[in-house]
Amino acid sequence: MLHPLFSILVRRPDLVVDHLSAYGALVHEEVSEAGSELLQRALAWGAVILCAGVFLTLAGVALMLGLLLNQFHWVLVAMPAVMLLFLLIAFGKARQPLGANGFAELKDQLERDAQALRAAA
Repeated sequence: MLHPLFSILVRRPDLVVDHLSAYGALVHEEVSEAGSELLQRALAWGAVILCAGVFLTLAGVALMLGLLLNQFHWVLVAMPAVMLLFLLIAFGKARQPLGANGFAELKDQLERDAQALRAAA
């Protein structure tokens, strides 16, 4: 006697193809979701690097101007402070944890299919 899976393969191959295409769509959806999270994180780290460079440049220029002119002006502190604020916001976004439930729907579907195959055997 053949396993029920083999009899379905022989009698209704279109059902198996539909099932496999649904798995492909589910994998595509899960991978694109995980990829978008990684892209957001990479962009946030890029913003951190960019803001750090601009902050250091503005702070250095402000220090040089302050020493050269021998006077203090609030703009010399405000502009680097704005970039430092952007740096901290980008750093906070970059440090957020990735979704811990990655591929959870795919795992659940595989488990349900395994249970169905065990029940059919």
